[in-house]
Amino acid sequence: MDKKLAIIHTTPVTIEPLKNLASELIPEVKVINLLDDSILPQLIENGGNVAEVRERWFTYAKIAESLGADVILNACSSVGELADELNGKLSVPVIRIDEAMTERAVTLGSVIGVVATLSTTLKPTINLIRVKAEKAGKRVTVEPVLVDEAYKLLMQGDGEGHDRVLAKRLNDLAQKVDVVVLAQASMARVLDRLPDEIKDKFLTSPRLGIIKVRDILRGV
Repeated sequence: MDKKLAIIHTTPVTIEPLKNLASELIPEVKVINLLDDSILPQLIENGGNVAEVRERWFTYAKIAESLGADVILNACSSVGELADELNGKLSVPVIRIDEAMTERAVTLGSVIGVVATLSTTLKPTINLIRVKAEKAGKRVTVEPVLVDEAYKLLMQGDGEGHDRVLAKRLNDLAQKVDVVVLAQASMARVLDRLPDEIKDKFLTSPRLGIIKVRDILRGV
């Protein structure tokens, strides 16, 4: 019987890319998408207080479990801690999209840049990097960069403007750090705009997140 992967999204922007990655990397898996695009605006308004959306997000995870999901993937870094909180309490694993990326970042460098276009994503990503560094017994310095003008452009439907503004900031940061973590799955598309010689410095969550899901589903 085919395995099922349920993905909980907080923006429609992540649905297509993750579906495409799943069909490339784990074609045998059926993907179930659950979307609530009211979560991010609420977090932006309340300063990133995930307690306000906890019960709602837990409900989606329980719906995913009831639909027969073998793995639940949280596609939103802003609510990553909710996935951590629930993991181990359901009958199936609950995975953060950014977990594999932050693990990789800690192995690649000591000065880690973290770029987000949403303020609500910066803190959870930085916290996760510090947890992974501590687990690995490594001291790291985190250089956070917020490019909120890029998010505003994206929300206005100006994807081109979002990519242009973000690419410039990423290019500048790459000169100062060992590795750069893109804190949101929606930012991965910008890498195509960067010079080839610095592309290796950047880590994005979608591909690494889906590879982690694949390994879990295949019992690796």
